[in-house]
Amino acid sequence: MPAPSQEQLEQLARELGDSLAERGWLMSTAESCTGGWIAQCMTAIAGSSGWFEAGIVSYSNAAKMNFLNVNPMTLERHGAVSGETASEMVAGARTATHTDVAVAVTGVAGPGGGTDEKPVGLVWFGFSVGAQPVQAIAQHFPGERREIRARTVEFALQELIRALS
Repeated sequence: MPAPSQEQLEQLARELGDSLAERGWLMSTAESCTGGWIAQCMTAIAGSSGWFEAGIVSYSNAAKMNFLNVNPMTLERHGAVSGETASEMVAGARTATHTDVAVAVTGVAGPGGGTDEKPVGLVWFGFSVGAQPVQAIAQHFPGERREIRARTVEFALQELIRALS
């Protein structure tokens, strides 16, 4: 199955934006492996300033610590690509931006950097929606770097749509 197109991703973003607008909620992102692609999809929609607050691209561990308040011990014990780090990233995004909804992504997009324990295509997501507890979910996506990143954006948007429905 081919990776989603930019148009398909923006359609998901539009649907998510409508759900956020209905509630009067604001959203933020904390992105590593996607480099701001989720935020880009959200802000491609006219009127997104009504429901999208901020996107933080935290590619390095230092950025994760400095901008999202990820604990250095979390990174040391579990690594950047982990449920623990994704959870702290999403909590940090909500705290920094004072939003109602946030998503965090951290993964191995490839082509290099994979290990047996954390192969190329492994992505951890952190979701924080309203008063619900933070949820961390791992997915393993097939394909080349661009496909992995596109599937990551698609999954993040779909999960947030589900959480708000």
